[in-house]
This record gives sequence, C-alpha cells and structure tokens, in this order.
Amino acid sequence: MNPDVRTFFDESTSNATHLVRDPAGTACAVIDTVLDFDMASGRTGTTAADEVIAYIEGEGLNLQWILESHVHADHLTAAPYFKEKLGGNIGIGENVRMVQEVFGAVYNAGADFAHDGSQFDHLFRDGEEFSIGGLSGRVMMTPGHTPACAVYIIGDAVFTGDTLFMPDSGTARCDFPKGSAEQLYDSIQKILSLPDETRVFINHDYGAGGKRDCAWETTVAEEKKSNIHVGGGKSREEFVKMRTERDATLSMPRLILPSIQVNMRAGRMPPAEDDGHSYMKLPINRF
Repeated sequence: MNPDVRTFFDESTSNATHLVRDPAGTACAVIDTVLDFDMASGRTGTTAADEVIAYIEGEGLNLQWILESHVHADHLTAAPYFKEKLGGNIGIGENVRMVQEVFGAVYNAGADFAHDGSQFDHLFRDGEEFSIGGLSGRVMMTPGHTPACAVYIIGDAVFTGDTLFMPDSGTARCDFPKGSAEQLYDSIQKILSLPDETRVFINHDYGAGGKRDCAWETTVAEEKKSNIHVGGGKSREEFVKMRTERDATLSMPRLILPSIQVNMRAGRMPPAEDDGHSYMKLPINRF
C-alpha cells in the first residue's frame, strides 16, 4: 500500500513538512515540522505548525509519528508542540547521539544534558521497520550532511530530508561537524538504488535561485538522470571535489545557532533558569 502525501511549505524557512497518510484509514505521520522563530526578538510562533495541525484535525486523522530526518540547522522543529496537541511519538535516527555529543560541547550544555538520545521517544536503527496504520515503513541511515541523517521509505515514497534536493539544486552541504562528502555520496547511492519509480520527497527547496517555483517531489529516475551533483553517473571523486570546494564558499544558515541547541533536545528549549525563563546561547568563534 502506498501513502497519500500532502506537503506544507513554509516560505520563511524554505522547509517542506510532509504529512504521510494511510489511504485506507486515519493513521498519519508528519516529517520535519517547523516552529516559527524570529531571531531579532527571540520569539517563537506556531503559525506553520497550526496549519498542519488544523488539517489533521479537520480530516479526523490519528497522528502516530512525528519524524525527524536529522538535527536541522536551518529551522526549529515543532515536534513537542505536535505531540502536545495531537499525541504521537517523536522519532529520529539513533546517530543523534553523535550530534548531541559534539554540540553539547559546542554549547557547553553541562552535565544535565544527556547525550543518549533520551529526549526523543524512539531512536531508529538502520533498516528498522515501522508502521503508520496499514502502511509499512523502513529507515535507511544516510550520514554525510550530518552523522544522524536518516531517510524514511514508506511504500513507493522516500523522504530524504536534506540529503538530496531537487535535481536542479543538487545535494546537501557536508561542512558541519562530523559531516562527510564521502559518506554523503555513498548514502545517496543507496537512495538511488531504490526503484526508478520511487517518489522522492525533499525537505528544502529554494526555487533554483528564483528560476522556478519551489518544489519538493521528484523521482529516483529523475535524480539519477538529472541531479546536477550526482546524476549522470558522476564518480565519488568528482562529487567529493565539487562538494568540498562548494562548501568552502557557503555562509552559515541564518538560524543555525538557535536551531541546533533546540533540535538536539528534540525541539525543547534549554532548561529554564532561576528566573523561570529559558535562554539560548550564542557560541563565539566556534563555527
């Protein structure tokens, strides 16, 4: 059985949140949700999340999974908000522990910050199977962009997070701590080994620099043929050289400093201090 997929695109973060639905029932999952965040004021909001929640409630759906493809560096996740409103389990790949170890040190998060992934409801292993009602899903670890990246294969669809972009936009950067262009190439080859007709749903799109409308769905066949970074049989050596040189020219994502310290906590804010308020840290000269 193949999933029904509805995508909600948040223009402020260029993030695509995918709602995956069992066509024969009411079970559903959401992948890569967004919590609004204004860097200038430090205020959060739920406009993007509420649009998805309203749809789920309006359709009478049962949210079973709130899935993260990785610890995002370009937006805050709304996973705890979805769980509070609708229930469901927050899941991520088990290598999130590596991200927590690295960034726990970067943010000097202290001894109270656990590096064992316990902030999440479920840590997926490579190849682990799960279900969304009558839908069968499988997890594939795809390190490279980050060590914790995972894709979710559900029926005839694969949800690739930041590992792959639309064919005219290429692939994810690999210059974050523990990133690896070599690993990313190998991970992408695993995705491209799926059947050609597999639907590919990506997490971010920027309209190819304004040359087209934003999009978030393609196919394995199209990625193999036309992806500007890996398509047409490009070699591992070609890819690593291109990716390394390109990454050296990129600036840091606009929301990386607030995003990672929240997302490594499964979307929860840092613990409140003695005045009852939560504060974020800005590491100086660490990136």
